[in-house]
Amino acid sequence: MSISLETRALTVNFGGHVAVKQVSCAFRPGTLTAIVGPNGAGKTTYFNLISGQLPSTGGQVLLHGQNLTRQGAAARARSGLGRAFQLTNLFPRLSVLENVRLVLQARHRTGLRLLSTWYSERHLIEEADQILEQIALGARRDTPASTLPHGDQRKLEVGLLLAMRPEVFLFDEPTAGMSHDEAPLILDLIAQIRRQRDKTILLVEHKMDVVERLADRIVVLNQGQLVADGAPAEVMRMRVVREAYLGADAALGEAA
Repeated sequence: MSISLETRALTVNFGGHVAVKQVSCAFRPGTLTAIVGPNGAGKTTYFNLISGQLPSTGGQVLLHGQNLTRQGAAARARSGLGRAFQLTNLFPRLSVLENVRLVLQARHRTGLRLLSTWYSERHLIEEADQILEQIALGARRDTPASTLPHGDQRKLEVGLLLAMRPEVFLFDEPTAGMSHDEAPLILDLIAQIRRQRDKTILLVEHKMDVVERLADRIVVLNQGQLVADGAPAEVMRMRVVREAYLGADAALGEAA
């Protein structure tokens, strides 16, 4: 299967600190890759480099062979990269429905004639309502986004990502801050996207039960470098991974 997303020697320096160091990795449609590693490993920074929130010091980001390295975040989103953040990234004063509406209008390139466009495009309304039902927020369509509980804000952000219909989904700790009861809906939505088999999904996640449930592949970063890459069962047996998560002494004790 062809490569959809690729990073080649992707690097970023902050002063004298190399936060991501020459990470080369290729991702294919129909796969979910979990990006894991200890705190400070460079996982979110790697996402920021891919999505264009952060300019790289060196290396390249390619989507279907097209070099996006010099493009900003908005241009990359238009090309098919969709990013959900660790912290919610919504239009807080707008309603749940209006948040989805703006994304749909941008995707359909209908411009920003907010009321006239919205009420004249019934298919956009129907699509927005379908997305809200999918993320279990249909009953809260007129609620201001800022007043939603944190878990519902995370669901709405996934809804915005679905409205973009990207080719590549980037989820940065999608269940962070969610209750035990709320998290399964988000995980089920990600699983639905994965089952389409034509989308590429990258997932930063600390919860290894989530990784084991969803991932086809695990990429491990430590101190900004790629230290392991492979099938979940294979990667989790690697000593370098146990040391990255548990520390050398714990890993030695476990091996004993």
